[in-house]
Amino acid sequence: MAQPARSLTFASGDITLEGVLHLPDQTPAAAAVICHPGAQYGGDMDNHVVMALCEALNERAYGALRFNMRGVGGSQGEMDMASGADDTRSALDHVRTLREVDPESIGLIGYSLGAMAAADAANASLKALALVSPPLGYGDLRLDPGCPMLIACGDHDEFAPLDRLRIAGERPGVELKIIPDSEHFWHGTQDRLKEPVGEFFVEHFG
Repeated sequence: MAQPARSLTFASGDITLEGVLHLPDQTPAAAAVICHPGAQYGGDMDNHVVMALCEALNERAYGALRFNMRGVGGSQGEMDMASGADDTRSALDHVRTLREVDPESIGLIGYSLGAMAAADAANASLKALALVSPPLGYGDLRLDPGCPMLIACGDHDEFAPLDRLRIAGERPGVELKIIPDSEHFWHGTQDRLKEPVGEFFVEHFG
């Protein structure tokens, strides 16, 4: 069971961002911040993949904070995915201050361009980092976050070449999950992410 979702705001530099906190019944709990896909393509914190990832955590008695990066929805500032890592760090800093969250058990998830921001923001203080559909066809992915990393991607992802994914999956500390019959946007298949991502956090949150 989970508590009703709760809207909140937090600072990122001199602007204010909006988010929604999802908590399990029992707190304080381990929790993860979730980064949405590229806003220039319509991505925001209400994206269906982001929501499925929240559910995957809540079903395992973990919390989740999804948020809109600057210039998206009710978040202040101008849309700028280049600032995504800074906004993600601010979200991580904020979630650690919440009394319902165990500050020593924090994780991070990013989807699509949000995965690139999450990888850039990650550090060794995190228990786990999950990257869903990182668009490796458009740029390099940081692979040394200092914490355990999962890359989850569909086998028909048009923006993440499988050969590059497999090379990334060979790095120490990186686990790769290729999910059959799924593409980059997870149209109707987003629930296939819930088990691999959820169980990854069970392994590392404990």
